[in-house]
Amino acid sequence: MHSDFVAPSVCRAIPTEPRKTPSIIPAETVLQTLHGYENNNLYLFLRSKFGTEDALLLMKDYRVGTSKHWPGSCVFWQTDVEGKTHTGKVMLYNSDNGKRVKYPFNHVTWVHSLLRLTDFNLRQCFFGEHLLPKNRGKPVAIVESEKTALVASYYLPEYIWLATGGKNGCFNTDALSVLKGYHVILYPDLGATDHWRQKLCLLRNLGIQASIFNFLEDVATDDERTAGLDIADYLLQIEPDQAILQAMIRHNPMLQKLIDELQCNLVSVERYNQITDTINNPSKSETK
Repeated sequence: MHSDFVAPSVCRAIPTEPRKTPSIIPAETVLQTLHGYENNNLYLFLRSKFGTEDALLLMKDYRVGTSKHWPGSCVFWQTDVEGKTHTGKVMLYNSDNGKRVKYPFNHVTWVHSLLRLTDFNLRQCFFGEHLLPKNRGKPVAIVESEKTALVASYYLPEYIWLATGGKNGCFNTDALSVLKGYHVILYPDLGATDHWRQKLCLLRNLGIQASIFNFLEDVATDDERTAGLDIADYLLQIEPDQAILQAMIRHNPMLQKLIDELQCNLVSVERYNQITDTINNPSKSETK
């Protein structure tokens, strides 16, 4: 793995002035959103890639909700290590390609704004932070996008994937303090590597071992850099067996009925080579 480990630095974490207790979104409000995934575009996209079971598991583990604010939109709840939800970010994705809907306007807003909560004291935390207590032995990987955290968690479950929710999100002493005792690796979007490298000193000054993954920045093309791709864009090019099966079902919907009737479970996909008339690139097991 290509990474730059933090070097001694003269920079210091900026102390956070004492503030009021952060406001909390009621647990009932959060629970009301943790269903209706058939109307959730992000879930539909993940399902097309990973299959129903794994897509649902990702939504449940990360506590991603469904919003009615825009048809098909989702809610990324920011729940801390104590299980308290600070806010939720409502976003709309395209169910076919998994990209954010930015036209005719950028479809993103906040739950506390939609609820018109008075005197709301927002103090953001990492998306996925609630997963830390039950995964203490794992290193922490930090990305910018919530969707990227979900996708990377599927492909690389040996890490706890958290999202800052923005280029500068959560890079303050309050938010970073929960990472003490973990080894942290930053995975910036293309074009943001130098900016995030400057944040390493904040982690170091809190006694957190940290490094930055810069391999993608080294090998990316100019077009990829201009597009601001992140690790999820590359991981999604690795097509899992479930994605192949879902593509077959879209081509022939009767296949799903046959699978259900025969109670088949996907164990692996093997690819047929028309040139050599052989089956190659086998996965770990077979469809039975």
